[in-house]
Amino acid sequence: MGSLISYISNGQHSEDIFLDFEKAVPQTDEEKEVHARVSAVLNKGPDILERLSTYPGCEEHIRKAITSPSEEAEEAAWAAVLPSVEELKEFYDFSMELEECFPDLLVALCKNDPKASLANLQSLAKQLANVFDFVLRFDDLKMVNPAIQNDFSYYRRTLNRMKLSKKDLNISIRDELANRMSLFFAYPTPMMNVINETTVKFLSQGGGVPKENVTNALATMANVCQEMVEKKNFDNAETNMFCLRSMTGSIILFDHLHATGAFSRKSPIYIKGCITVLKNYPGGSPDGLLNALRFTTIHLNDPDTPANIKHLLD
Repeated sequence: MGSLISYISNGQHSEDIFLDFEKAVPQTDEEKEVHARVSAVLNKGPDILERLSTYPGCEEHIRKAITSPSEEAEEAAWAAVLPSVEELKEFYDFSMELEECFPDLLVALCKNDPKASLANLQSLAKQLANVFDFVLRFDDLKMVNPAIQNDFSYYRRTLNRMKLSKKDLNISIRDELANRMSLFFAYPTPMMNVINETTVKFLSQGGGVPKENVTNALATMANVCQEMVEKKNFDNAETNMFCLRSMTGSIILFDHLHATGAFSRKSPIYIKGCITVLKNYPGGSPDGLLNALRFTTIHLNDPDTPANIKHLLD
């Protein structure tokens, strides 16, 4: 895999790295070990996304219990909400698994020179991209489904009544866990928030890698993905969208970690090119990614963000 990298510069923003997202496999024993640990979590991702995309919500039952209150209506709403909240707990539990394994990727990719690591540990670079791909897909689905928040709010309100009437004996999601889940789902982009907070915490505890290595890895990932889409390195449309999600996730996390963020003139990220490749991508699919840059970054509206960059995201 190391043959896929050349550090000979051929352009101001070129990283001269090709990440083979379609064929990357682990090479060394150490890479295989990290890959296996992270895969054990990420392999659950497609099922989580499928279930989230079909999450029906309990709107009708809840509406009846509120507008036409009766013991029968409230029992029907409670019976509908309980399995739904158990499913929401599985989404939350997955975020905790992601929180646990994400630092493994950071250490593997950032303990040494991050550009060389991305090029030489391509299966782990792909797993980093997989994390961002999942996170942005999940948050996009969550954001357009208000039933998640409504169902859980109703559950918490009803749980208090159940405790008073001693009908909560068989309830597994009690106050402390319910509070943590409530905080998780309260964020418009809960999975990205987990990644942001996990990385900040990991670095603040001296996680064994320099912060600069992490931001350099993220900047490199963003620039490489932008360039691969712009140069049409992949024919497959889904692979290109995978690159765009990885690019966007890298920008967001970089922006949360770096003192001056992803949008400043001194940013190592080719932010103009990243935004432009999203806006020019055919089919309009990246609209959610543009919104992620607008609303989940923290430095876009800083005074030193160039006006042309702000205008691109208007």
